[in-house]
Amino acid sequence: MSEAVNAALNVGGDGARPSDPASLAAPEVLPAPILALAPVEEVLVGEENPVLSYLGRLSEGSRRTMRGSLEEIARASSGGRLAAVEFPWWRLTGTHTAVIRGYLAGRYAPSTANKMLSALKGVLKACFRLGLMTADERDRASDVAPVRGTRLPPGRSIPRGELSALFAVCAREAEDPKMRARGVRDAAMLALLYVGGLRRTELASLRLGDYERETATLRVRGKGNKERPVYAEGGADLLLERWLELRGSGELGDPLFLPVRKDGRVEHADAFGEKKTSLSDQAVYKMVKRRHREAGVKEISPHDFRKTFVSDLLDAVGDLSVAQKLAGHADPATTARYDRRGERAMRRAASHLHVPHFDRRPHK
Repeated sequence: MSEAVNAALNVGGDGARPSDPASLAAPEVLPAPILALAPVEEVLVGEENPVLSYLGRLSEGSRRTMRGSLEEIARASSGGRLAAVEFPWWRLTGTHTAVIRGYLAGRYAPSTANKMLSALKGVLKACFRLGLMTADERDRASDVAPVRGTRLPPGRSIPRGELSALFAVCAREAEDPKMRARGVRDAAMLALLYVGGLRRTELASLRLGDYERETATLRVRGKGNKERPVYAEGGADLLLERWLELRGSGELGDPLFLPVRKDGRVEHADAFGEKKTSLSDQAVYKMVKRRHREAGVKEISPHDFRKTFVSDLLDAVGDLSVAQKLAGHADPATTARYDRRGERAMRRAASHLHVPHFDRRPHK
């Protein structure tokens, strides 16, 4: 951050708030470190820490995202000296948060900057609940305008040919007796990412009891601890059945998907005999990355399957409300942002325009 930003967020070497708020706007007087390290004894722990209090109210997936946002704000605001749990959020004023907003607006896309500002406001609210700020202090510090603007949506819709290539590499591996379990498992996971539009955290946390084989229906727990049905249609049920045969039986609370060892064995327990809890969402991410490299297709992420799910579903039925419910979105506007039909329509329209060929014949 610039010297002006550094100065505006400096709270003094002893961790005390400056008595004169006007001094915050004097970068030539207060250079470099944004915030001096607070004494160790001032760092709040456990439920008294506003960061931990705020994050504890979020879902697992949101917790990771918002923790990263707070770590970035704390890092930038302290010159890399403080982690989020060490940062004295309750000392922030409206001047501080205005400068933070400016920093985020200049560095991140509007949607990302606003998400980070939301995390900041959440921590300020936690500071108030814990008695670290008055209502007036919280309101002043939280009074920051959203960052305006739009960006082209990240990610992409996966073409049909690339989807086929991804499943083909899994099918080839499934023909190898040593690698059969991994090939079958990955095909079933890819099928649910596409046909069910699952988030990677949702996929990783599925349990045996979440799948009703008679109706090929999955009970998925999404953001906000909200459950929704997901239908293993279009062949996803057949791939799941193949995986369940190789996986073997288990209790209803056991993970649906398990790790597969290098020797091809499904790993039900660790070296100490403890049952596997579930795959991590990072394991899902790595699986998708490995398969796209093996298939020789353009780079994709697990979330690209979700975008493809929404776009293909809207192509098929054209009903935004149905797509919203199946995707587990609270706001239909979120579902609309996943829709790539408009992009395809614009490309088709642009294809009707042709640059005239130059007439290279000599003029008479």
